[in-house]
Amino acid sequence: MALADTILVLHFLFVLFVIGSLPLIWIGSACGLNYVRNRHFRLIHLGSILFVVGESLFGFVCPLTAWEDELRQSEGRGSFIQRGLHFILFYDFPEGVLTIAYVLFALLVVVTLRWVPPR
Repeated sequence: MALADTILVLHFLFVLFVIGSLPLIWIGSACGLNYVRNRHFRLIHLGSILFVVGESLFGFVCPLTAWEDELRQSEGRGSFIQRGLHFILFYDFPEGVLTIAYVLFALLVVVTLRWVPPR
């Protein structure tokens, strides 16, 4: 269970990075903070959301989700961490709705690359 929980926490941190970086870039730009223009940070952020979009468009299951599910199959009930983070991370929406949301978010990231260009 500890390894599955660790993977779930990593998954949560990945999602937090992808989602949280965008407002962080906007706020940092408005405040004149230079780190939001770091080329490596911005390219990793763009690559991360494009990876999510690609998974969704091609119908792939996230490797972290698949790995966690495989580890949890032998367990009867989930841990406190699993119940809490699954509530935050996973929603029961049609896959098409999520794909549209991912694509729109990726477009927002691309627009932000032009609005707040990396250096």
